Amino acid sequence: MAQHQSSEISDEEVDEVLQEIERKRSLQGPAAVAVAIIGVSFSVFQMWLAAKGFVLSLDVPVVGTVEFAALQLLQINAIHVAFGLVLAFLLYPSSTGDGPIATRCLRFGRWVEDRLGADHPLARAIHGVGAALAWLFVDPDFDRVTPFDVVLMAISVLAAAYFVTDFSEIQRMRALGLESGRPIQAVFTFLEPVAGLLGPLTETSYAMVLGAIGVLLVLEATRRAISLYLMFIVAAFVVYARFGFMIPQNAAYVGVLSIPPLGWDSIIQNLWYNTENGVFGIPVTVSVQFIYIFILFGAFLEMSGAGQWFIDLAYAATGTRRGGPAKASILASGFMGTISGSSIANTVTTGAFTIPLMKRSGYRPEFAGGVEASASSGGQILPPVMGAAAFLIVQYTATPFREVIVAATIPAIVFFFGVWVMVHFEAVKQNIGGLDPSELVDIRSHLRTGWFYLVPIGLLLYYLIVERLSVARSAWFTLIAIGALITLVAAYSDETRARLGAIFGVLFAAEFLAQFLAGAGIVAAATGQGAGGQSAQAAFAATVGGLGSLAILAGVLTLVTRPELDSPILSFDEAVDEASVSTANVLGRSELASNGLYRLGVFLGKSMEGGARTAVPVVIAVAAAGIIPGVISVSGLGPNLVALIRAVAGGSLVLLLLVTAVASIILGMGMPTTVTYIILVSLLAPALTSFGVPLLAAHLFILYFGVIADITPPVAVAAYAAAGVAKSDAFQTGIDAFSLSLNKAIVPFAFVLSPGIVLLRRKANADELPVREQYRVVQLSDFADPGFAIFEVLIPVLGVFVGVVALAATVIGFVYGPLSRTERAAFAVSSLLLMAPGLAVSGLFDVTGLLGLGGGEVTLAMDLGLRAVGVVLFAMLLFTNRQRGGVPTEQSGGAEPT
Repeated sequence: MAQHQSSEISDEEVDEVLQEIERKRSLQGPAAVAVAIIGVSFSVFQMWLAAKGFVLSLDVPVVGTVEFAALQLLQINAIHVAFGLVLAFLLYPSSTGDGPIATRCLRFGRWVEDRLGADHPLARAIHGVGAALAWLFVDPDFDRVTPFDVVLMAISVLAAAYFVTDFSEIQRMRALGLESGRPIQAVFTFLEPVAGLLGPLTETSYAMVLGAIGVLLVLEATRRAISLYLMFIVAAFVVYARFGFMIPQNAAYVGVLSIPPLGWDSIIQNLWYNTENGVFGIPVTVSVQFIYIFILFGAFLEMSGAGQWFIDLAYAATGTRRGGPAKASILASGFMGTISGSSIANTVTTGAFTIPLMKRSGYRPEFAGGVEASASSGGQILPPVMGAAAFLIVQYTATPFREVIVAATIPAIVFFFGVWVMVHFEAVKQNIGGLDPSELVDIRSHLRTGWFYLVPIGLLLYYLIVERLSVARSAWFTLIAIGALITLVAAYSDETRARLGAIFGVLFAAEFLAQFLAGAGIVAAATGQGAGGQSAQAAFAATVGGLGSLAILAGVLTLVTRPELDSPILSFDEAVDEASVSTANVLGRSELASNGLYRLGVFLGKSMEGGARTAVPVVIAVAAAGIIPGVISVSGLGPNLVALIRAVAGGSLVLLLLVTAVASIILGMGMPTTVTYIILVSLLAPALTSFGVPLLAAHLFILYFGVIADITPPVAVAAYAAAGVAKSDAFQTGIDAFSLSLNKAIVPFAFVLSPGIVLLRRKANADELPVREQYRVVQLSDFADPGFAIFEVLIPVLGVFVGVVALAATVIGFVYGPLSRTERAAFAVSSLLLMAPGLAVSGLFDVTGLLGLGGGEVTLAMDLGLRAVGVVLFAMLLFTNRQRGGVPTEQSGGAEPT
């Protein structure tokens, strides 16, 4: 797509929008180098884990395998969080001087100066203290690492080091308690002479002190990287763990929240030295094993230029249709959701191209921003990658990721289809056409030159669904495939293709011979380390298994022989080009910026650094949120909490679902979806499943409403990001984004009441099984049962698809012509009957039950009857509107109708 189309908003303006929302530092010089080194080290550590597991080893020619360490899960998790903490303290300032405490201190200093004069000793003393505090803590311009940050980073490293060097002591304390650990002067023997000055610390174990400080570090990093709101929530749970016993057991309702007395040593042990719950619990384990490697997957794709290629593909596919720019925005945001699990980042990066085009075609700025925010937030629910919370679903529900993908696919398609219909109705209403074909790339040539961007996604699905590999292995193999593809494409041109093919062929043949003759790779066979010959079939399989490494080596060797090659089909992200130029200038060799091999190396480093930067808020979020289930576990609160929630719901599933939905939206305002999911799964998921809701459906329900929080006013962070790009009213943009996402709020109710929509089927012996095991994901053989396939899957799925069309008519107020308020209300009724007929009936039965008039259950016949009423009502409204409104024929922009 021509570059002038996106000129309405510059890269600097995009950076300003992100800066305003994320409040990250923009570092230069040594600090930027430190971030790059630590970020790349973090990524290398995670890639090493993905390749080698928890045994850190390296295969060295002649020497053999050198093992550095065999780490335990707790040690791995501690190192993972320590990396996140160090980067958080580097990237996010502790204070910018505009907070309530800093402003009051400045106001007090000015008051003293006004009263006593600037030269008064007290005024000068206050000014000196203020200057010292500012030097220690304040970074007003987001460009300076303060001494306080350095101290916190040092303590973070110290905490991780303790897990690595003194793990045997930690294991002993997990059995005997923290009080059995060594005091601080026994760990640091140089403190023995001054032990008397340490006071109570001489009688407190070093592990206890370090654990308490570690929890505080996580809270501080949460305040910086996530929000003060989340920090207070997590801190409140820690305080509750210590003082919750003070709640009277006989108090109405809240009496169930009373817990046994717990000492600080027990609390710290469970929150800091535990892999089941707490800071290093299940959420961090999921981050270590799944989330980070998928973030790297997205970073490699993004830095390779895939983002712009997907945007151009979306416009080529839909740009000329009625309302084409908005429809392209939906497709592009869906594609980008594969790369970025962040609603905000997706909104800003994609919106920088899509929003100006939507505005230019005739959409209101608020509507354009709402479309982008709504579609971008959907990236977290769109398979195959989804957001970080999807990997937590895998762990919490013990469901294979491929089954989570299967279950999430139909609702995700319904959501994007619903937004698509809404923007189409708006385009018809406003008579908005599409773009001129001359402004777009040719889709065939575009696919021909960038097909390799689709390969990693296809491979990921193949590994997950066909080969049924674990999530971590699938992501690792896909990451290798991305590296191989980008290296080959970077080395490919008309001039080098023969050379590249020859080098690859020689390497393949040499590897095959090495495997055939020595049972090892080329280097190992040449150094005599082979295990012995093997069959040709086994040798070929081993060679094919290492195809990615051979492709990378072939590409590198080709670039070595042709260093000035400029690939005709590969266009790295601008960040890679800028980093190539800047680093080459720093090295004093500006010519390196055009060296193909050097640019490939910069791409690798920039991808790993970018992945680490993206992962920081996720790592901090899962570490902080893990404290909440940790408190629930150590206090034994879980069963009492379920009883309280059931009592509040009064036995009504509909009321419980509404409470869960509202709680998700309120809690999720301004917080990552991952955090909202962890907290609410700990608090509400057991109550949902106790009502008979399938476990996977309950978790997806919470995930959907956590995602909705990103575009729900008054704290609609994704919508506000879109408003910054669209230069529109932020609150109205949030209203439009929420309206466009209404189907995302109704579909979860639909699949909870009709699990066939998420392709779940109740097992034949469900009554004999625990609640969490009563449903399973359908298999192809299940569709041979007409009763299940038609009545539990096909009809409900068709119902939600038709229902979102009725919902779109309700929201936009236009189909073939304008709708009256009565017609919009009727469309809303038909939408509810089509999508979730059981919702209204179950609610009615709940009310009649409370009034003593008797209740009931929604039967299959009742469900089908209500859906039939919805279809008839929808058809009548559609026919009436078409007869009155007619089909518009005039379009702007010379576009073709959909």
